[in-house]
Amino acid sequence: MTRSVKTLTGLTLTAIMLFPVYWMINVSFTRDTDMRHEPPYLFPVHGTLEGYRAVLDQQGPYLGTSLLIGLGTVVLTLVLSAPAGYSLAKLRPAGGGVLSFVLLMAQMIPGIIMAMGFYAVYLRLGVLNSAAGLVLADSTIAVPFGVLIFTAFMSGIPDDLMNAAVVDGAGRFRTFWSIVLPVSRNAIVTVGLFTFLWAWSDFVFATTLDGGGSQQPITLGIYHYIGNNNQQWNAIMATAVIASIPATLLLILAQRYVAAGITAGAVKD
Repeated sequence: MTRSVKTLTGLTLTAIMLFPVYWMINVSFTRDTDMRHEPPYLFPVHGTLEGYRAVLDQQGPYLGTSLLIGLGTVVLTLVLSAPAGYSLAKLRPAGGGVLSFVLLMAQMIPGIIMAMGFYAVYLRLGVLNSAAGLVLADSTIAVPFGVLIFTAFMSGIPDDLMNAAVVDGAGRFRTFWSIVLPVSRNAIVTVGLFTFLWAWSDFVFATTLDGGGSQQPITLGIYHYIGNNNQQWNAIMATAVIASIPATLLLILAQRYVAAGITAGAVKD
């Protein structure tokens, strides 16, 4: 197979996979009266911003809540997983291998099972229908992943670098804060990005633990919007487009750090 054929095949497959995204954007600019046109318009011939105006008027609070939950989940996940990864990678506590296995198994538990467990606990604690409850729930998904990524990355940090810090009088916390964390930038970006994406796109925890709250994320906003406005498809698709922008921008800006963070520890010198 020639190089040009391979390139053409790759472009064709990419176009097919990205077509739903294009159609979402197309419909978001299409008038309601043109929605059932036969054949359907491949481009917004009579473009309109009605959907985006409706989104800004009605979906703003949902977007703000999702941003709050996403950032809160990122902070909590990094605070818990970075020291844990450092401990497993460099301090090598007793039972560290068992703990790593438990963290791996934790990622295999279906989200709906965890959501039902959280529901029973939150009901007793009185934290149902709160943003803080969603931050804690989303962190339980992200922390095991974060610990594994940090452990793999920090295992590759030379021990000579750590020993030099000890010789200079740095304790374990000082070494972690001043030496290990700055070197682990790629891992921090990787964990932070995936954590934010998980929290931003979460629906299972949101609908189970915050279905009746005053602060609801954008996933529930879209869900309610479809139920209440199932004929206003340009507004529904405009909501989906705006909700996709933060994740898309983060992926574009952080892709090189993510690639380095994920592959760290995969090859040993």
